[in-house]
Amino acid sequence: MTASFAAPRYIVDGGTEATSVLRRLARAGWTTREGFALPENTWDVSGTRLVLFGRVADADTAELAVLAAARGAGVVAIADAGSDVGRALYADLARVGPVSVDPDAPVAGESDEPASSGPQLAPEQRALLERLAGGETIAAAAAAEFLSLRTANRRIAEAREVLGVRTTREAVLAYLRIRRETREG
Repeated sequence: MTASFAAPRYIVDGGTEATSVLRRLARAGWTTREGFALPENTWDVSGTRLVLFGRVADADTAELAVLAAARGAGVVAIADAGSDVGRALYADLARVGPVSVDPDAPVAGESDEPASSGPQLAPEQRALLERLAGGETIAAAAAAEFLSLRTANRRIAEAREVLGVRTTREAVLAYLRIRRETREG
């Protein structure tokens, strides 16, 4: 990405949650537009601070949403997380970057600091680290999370970078410390 900020990616259950997220994004300086189709004239739209939104009920719409995210647009998708389309959408968007399913999660560019201090791991990274903390191998954790071993290794490497550590063991220990502090605080 050419911009210094990450495009937000949200999957929410309904219009109320989407409206809440979109209002917060608009206050933070993002431009929102309904629909996931982007113009053909430029590939990289990451510098435009554009967020596309809409209902994702089929594979074709999910494909458009993922393509928009890959091109640098933010995405707020209204989808049933338990459906095949919702699960596939989450998995594909997570390959582009972190995805939030919490409409109350902080949005990029908000002036308020997030309530939790410390590094922010993507749900996929947390799931892998949780499995590693439970004694699973990376291969077993990847299989349990329906990821290829290569993708799991990339997610763990990204988690090490976020956590500021060099080894996977250090990442697991840092994750456990953060989890403990979050539960206590």
